[in-house]
Amino acid sequence: MQTFKDFKTLKFKALDIFEKIKEKRGPIGQHSKWAHGYFAFPKLEGEIGPHMMFRGKEHLVWSLNNYLGLANHPEVRKADAEGAAEYGLALPMGARMMSGNSNNHEALEKELAEFVGFEDAFLLNFGYQGMVSIIDTLVDRHDVIVYDAEAHACIIDGVRLHQGKRYVYTHNDMDSLEKQLQRAEKLVEGTPGAILVITEGVFGMSGVQGNLKDIVALKEKYNFRLLVDDAHGFGTMGKTGAGTHEEQNCIEGIDVYFGTFAKSMAGIGGFVASTEQVVEFLRYNMRSQTFAKSIPMPMIVGLRKRLELLKTNPQLKAKLWEIVNALQGGLKELGFDIGKTNTPVTPVFMHGSLTEATNLIVDLRENYSIFCSIVTYPVIPKGVLMLRLIPTAAHSLEDVKRTLTAFSEVKEKLAEGQYKETEEFAAPR
Repeated sequence: MQTFKDFKTLKFKALDIFEKIKEKRGPIGQHSKWAHGYFAFPKLEGEIGPHMMFRGKEHLVWSLNNYLGLANHPEVRKADAEGAAEYGLALPMGARMMSGNSNNHEALEKELAEFVGFEDAFLLNFGYQGMVSIIDTLVDRHDVIVYDAEAHACIIDGVRLHQGKRYVYTHNDMDSLEKQLQRAEKLVEGTPGAILVITEGVFGMSGVQGNLKDIVALKEKYNFRLLVDDAHGFGTMGKTGAGTHEEQNCIEGIDVYFGTFAKSMAGIGGFVASTEQVVEFLRYNMRSQTFAKSIPMPMIVGLRKRLELLKTNPQLKAKLWEIVNALQGGLKELGFDIGKTNTPVTPVFMHGSLTEATNLIVDLRENYSIFCSIVTYPVIPKGVLMLRLIPTAAHSLEDVKRTLTAFSEVKEKLAEGQYKETEEFAAPR
């Protein structure tokens, strides 16, 4: 019989991380062998727009966040090309704090702050990592974070870095938020702690706006600061396109505002806006920016042109909403469930298994030449499948008509059971 002393003398071989990886493929990675190149990591080729090439065939694309159609706007392409020709892709070299600053970077920050209604703004090399770093920098271990249950992954990852307490409230439920604020207030009472509430301006899956105005109203009862991720709202929402806070007329109640360049601006990177004091603090303490190379000058020059077009060409947003209203209105008329979206993000909910979801998408791509994204369990409940459409100003009413016809037909096929276990719609290899 072995004793504890015997175990102490045994030599255990350390586990091999690579061996562990074999068993930990993840919820998406477990499907990689059959999904790669078609459902995951597909290659859309050609000029960015509503019609692109997929596997050698032209497709009508509803999966690009090019909301205002700026990706291939002639003035944008010209500014990008001239910026690359004048500065090259390397300038400025180094991080902003050390050697990577420029008049163009600072000018863009000033223009962004003015447009979204804040005192100052700071550029972020990447939106996702930037949001993670904003959260990490704003709070310390004494503080409490209260965040929406359907917050984007970048918010979740930022919250995970937090060494203090965090509470989650039911999506857009103000009663639930108030309960969590009460818990948070009790926790920070008598401590150096404070409360940060985090939500989104537009939730990227459902298309529902965050209840910003209602959250701001809770400031009359509770002491907290509000951080809003408006990735999908910047450029698309509000009278001028300044964002969801403009749409809901509660600009003064937003304390920290995040926007990305990867959607309406058709670029890369992002920005954070707030008071001069808060932005100065972030500018000097955000590790993801302090230790990362500055955004290249051609991108900055191009982003300034994009922002100029966004501000001076209201017809771009008007065209976007013409397509949004035609698409969403048409889907509703045909009896489709598009949830409670009140933004350009257009989810289409259906019922079926993973196999049916897979075969439906293959049918749409191979037989209708329509490319859109599909979302299934575990992102949404089992038995539900969601097609996610992103209308843009570059789409046409003819594109909408063609899509509505195709969706009507696949809906009928789904109801008839044509997408159940079958080889007919197997993904091409």
